[in-house]
Amino acid sequence: MNLGLGIDTGGTYTDAVIMDLAQGRIIDSCKSLTTYPDLVKGIECTLRGLKEEYLKEVSFTSVSTTLATNTTLEGKGYPAGLILIGYSINKELPTDYVLSIDGGHDSDGNELRSLEGLDGVRDFVLQNRNKVAAFAISSYFGVRNPDHEIMVKEYIRELTDLPVVCGHELSLSLGAYERAVTALLNAQLIPVIDDFIKSILSVMKKMGINSTLMMMKCDGSLVKIEEALEKPVESIFSGPAASLVGAAHLTGLKTCIALDIGGTSTDIAMIRDGIPIVNDTGAVVGGWSTMVKAIKMDTSALGGDSHVWVQKKMFIGPKRVIPLCLAAAEYPGLIDKLAKVHTFSPRMMTDIMQPTSFFISKGIDSCCMKLSELGHEELKVLEVIGESPCSLSDIEERTKMHPLMFIDILRSLVRKRYVQQIGFTPTDALHVLGEYDEWNRTASFIGADILAGYLKMGRDEFCLKLKEEFQKTLALHLVSYFSSGVKKDEIKKFLECSDLIMFKPKIPIVMVGAPVRAYEKELGQIMDGDIRIPDHYEVGNAVGALVGDVIYRTEMLIRPSSAGSSSYALFSDKGRHIFDNHQGAVDHAVAHVEESVTEYMKGYGLSMDNVNFELQKSDIGSMGTLPLETKLVGIAVGSPRRTA
Repeated sequence: MNLGLGIDTGGTYTDAVIMDLAQGRIIDSCKSLTTYPDLVKGIECTLRGLKEEYLKEVSFTSVSTTLATNTTLEGKGYPAGLILIGYSINKELPTDYVLSIDGGHDSDGNELRSLEGLDGVRDFVLQNRNKVAAFAISSYFGVRNPDHEIMVKEYIRELTDLPVVCGHELSLSLGAYERAVTALLNAQLIPVIDDFIKSILSVMKKMGINSTLMMMKCDGSLVKIEEALEKPVESIFSGPAASLVGAAHLTGLKTCIALDIGGTSTDIAMIRDGIPIVNDTGAVVGGWSTMVKAIKMDTSALGGDSHVWVQKKMFIGPKRVIPLCLAAAEYPGLIDKLAKVHTFSPRMMTDIMQPTSFFISKGIDSCCMKLSELGHEELKVLEVIGESPCSLSDIEERTKMHPLMFIDILRSLVRKRYVQQIGFTPTDALHVLGEYDEWNRTASFIGADILAGYLKMGRDEFCLKLKEEFQKTLALHLVSYFSSGVKKDEIKKFLECSDLIMFKPKIPIVMVGAPVRAYEKELGQIMDGDIRIPDHYEVGNAVGALVGDVIYRTEMLIRPSSAGSSSYALFSDKGRHIFDNHQGAVDHAVAHVEESVTEYMKGYGLSMDNVNFELQKSDIGSMGTLPLETKLVGIAVGSPRRTA
C-alpha cells in the first residue's frame, strides 16, 4: 500500500492519521495532548499510538498546526523589531520595537529619497537583538522596488544572526500598513513554526519514519518544509485550512461549510466545487489585517480551553488556559488547593485574579526571551512558581506581595510563555454535565461551585448557562460568515429570537473537533440545516493535512515606467525590470511565469504533464491602443502524493 501520515498539532491536541493514499481510506488514527513547551513529547506520544507496521510503510507525511493562529489570537507572538523605510505608521502595531528611516520609492519604482539612517539601524539592532526574536523590514512602495529593503536586510545580517523578513518577500499587493503588519507577524512567528517543524523532524528521525515531509498553508495548499520555514505567516491558518479540506474529504462533499471547534479557537470556512474559498483582501487574525492569501474564514478565540471567569457576570475567553479537570488529572493535589481557595471581592476580580486561577512553570521555552531580560519583580514572582499548581494565595505568601501588586506581573509572565495559567473552561462545564469524561471531574465540580456562587447560581445552572453562551457565540459566527457585511450586533438580535425564527443554510455544515458531539443538538435548535458529524471527526485536521495539493501562484504587473514614457516596467518577486515597449514586457512576463511554474513544480517532482496550469491576463484602462496596466497571474495545481 501507498501510505501517508497526517499530523496536526493544535493548542490542546496533537492528532495523527495513516491513510491509504490510493483509496483515500483512513486505516489508523490517534490523538493525545499537545505538550508545552516541549512539543516533541506530544507528537511522539501520538505517533506511538499508531500501528508500527503502518508507520514503517509511510512514504508521504504532511503536517498542519494551529500554533501560529493561536499565538496571534492570544497576542503571544515572540517580540520582533520593525524597520520602516520612507514612512512611519501612526496606527497600532503588534510590537514595541519600531524604527523609521529615510528612503523609499514611488509607485513606478523610482527612488524618492536615498537610503539614509543605517547608523540608526545599527544602533536599533544592537540595542534590541537580545530583546527580539527576529526583525521585519517594510519600505515605502517596496513591492515596486525592493532595493532598499534588500540593502537593510543585508546590513542587519552583518550585525546579527537573527532572522530578517522583508515585506516584498511575502506579498506584491499595495498597502503600506498591511504589508508592514504582515512582515512583522511573519517575524514573530518564525520561532513558533521553527520549533514545531524541528519537533516533527526529531520524532520522525527517532521513530525511523523516512518520507517526504510537507506542510499545509493557510490557503489549503501544501509546501515543502523549507518554504514553510521561510514564510511561517502563510501557515497562520494552516490548521483551519486543514480542517476544511479534511471535512470535505471525510464527507465526500465538494461544497460545504466546516465548523471546527478546537481547544483554543473555533474556525469556520467554506469549500465550493472542491476549491476552498479564499479571502481576496488578505487574512484578518487577532484583529490584524494582513496581505496573506488565506481561506476566507471566521476565527474566534472561543474553544474548549477558553478561560471562563466571573466578575459581575460570566466571561468566556479570549485567553486559553489549562482546564481544571486536566490539571487535576496530572496534579491530584490541585483538588485540595481548590477546596481551600480564598474568595475575592467581585470588583477586584479580573481574568487573572480568579479563585479558580492557578499558575505553573513547566520549563523555559528555548525561543522565548532570555531570563536576563526579565525585570526584578518578574524574576521574583517567577522564582516562587514551581512545577506544580500555585494559587494566588501561594504567590502572595511566598513573595510577601499583595495580589494587586503582582497581577500585571503574572499577566506578563503568561504572555511571555514563562508561566501557564490553569482555570475553569467549557471543557470543565462538559465534565460537570456528563457530556465529556476525559479527566478529573471532581476538579470541574469544585470549580463550577466556586464560580457559580459569585453569580448566585447552582452548579448545573452555571454550566448550562455557559454552554448556552458558548453555543450562541458559535451560531453568531456561523451566521456572520454567511452574512458578510452585516454587523454581528444586528445578527445577535435575530439569534435572541431563536424561539420564533431559524436560519436555514442551503449547504451542509460539517462539524469536526473533539467536543462537537456536545454541541450538535443545540446548534440544530438554531440552524435548520444539514448538520453532519463524519467518522473520524475528532482528527479531521490531520486528514486535511494529507489530502491537500501543491498550489503555486505567481503574479506579474506591467505599467508605464513613468508618466509620458514609452517604456514599460515589469514588477515581480524578482524586482523591477524596464522594457522598451509593452509587448516586450508581456512576452518576458509570460515566459517568466511559465518558467517559474515549471521550476517550482519540478522541485516537487512534478512534471507539467501532471499539473493543471492556467495563465490569466487582464488589462486595465487604456492609453491609446495600449493598456494602462497589465496583470498576469499564473496558477498551477499538482498532487505531491503521486511522487511519494
